[in-house]
Amino acid sequence: MWLAPRPWPALFLLLNGAAGNAVLPTALTVAIVFGVAAPAARWIARLVEGKKHTFTIGGASFAGLLILPGAVWLVNRLLPGNAPLALLPICAAMGVSYALGEGLGRLACISFGCCFGRPLHELSPVARRLLSPFAIIYRDPTRKACYEGKLAGVPIVPVQAITACLYAMAATIGTALFLAGWWKTAFLGSLVFTQVWRVLSETLRADYRGGLTISPYQIMALLGIVYATVVSFLADPAAVVACDVRLGLALFRQSGILLFLQALWLGLFLYMGRSTVTGSSLTFHVRADRV
Repeated sequence: MWLAPRPWPALFLLLNGAAGNAVLPTALTVAIVFGVAAPAARWIARLVEGKKHTFTIGGASFAGLLILPGAVWLVNRLLPGNAPLALLPICAAMGVSYALGEGLGRLACISFGCCFGRPLHELSPVARRLLSPFAIIYRDPTRKACYEGKLAGVPIVPVQAITACLYAMAATIGTALFLAGWWKTAFLGSLVFTQVWRVLSETLRADYRGGLTISPYQIMALLGIVYATVVSFLADPAAVVACDVRLGLALFRQSGILLFLQALWLGLFLYMGRSTVTGSSLTFHVRADRV
């Protein structure tokens, strides 16, 4: 799941660069959000699922959304010499970037077998007919669907792949809306779409989500929609600017930006990329026939 946060800082910087926002306050906003969201991915999973060795992107995204307005306020206070960041464009860039990040991150879920779907035989005949050509089957005992879900060799709903496609589509449309200067539409459109799908997709998942009829992650998604709507209407309406994607792309010719992203990704890999639920061993032996 650690792949989920990787793409969105780059897209977030690109969109803000295209909108003319300064690099330093934008990068600092990313750092603050990550500083809260990454630990929250583990803390919230521990509270909801009672497990010490797992992460939740749903909890991390909810925590990041909650602190985003405060992060923008703090950055504007810490860097008074820069042009202040407008909240609505920042929220729009974050919502679009999050959709891309989680969409691509679900490819890691497919690989590891986490966030796995329900067995196809539990669905209606129509649903089975529609999904059977795309069903996922895990057989490796190190895949979570096998060692936790006991679903080795069983065709299951490809919920991770569906999420990846839908979120990538949301990010693409959201990027177009952002570059057109439609901040509120880009923000609410990407966030409402992704969170509504999170609520619906939970009904297709078989992994443990807290043992309640309505999972805490579904509740967080619904609360996130309400919170985002309130923020979007309370935020000062930012002036529509002519975004130039070339300005955003030009940022990636700066060594400082590349080093910042590499450092961020390295930190995430060290924190989230090393599995603590699987192990490996390396052995050596003598080939007696060649002695």
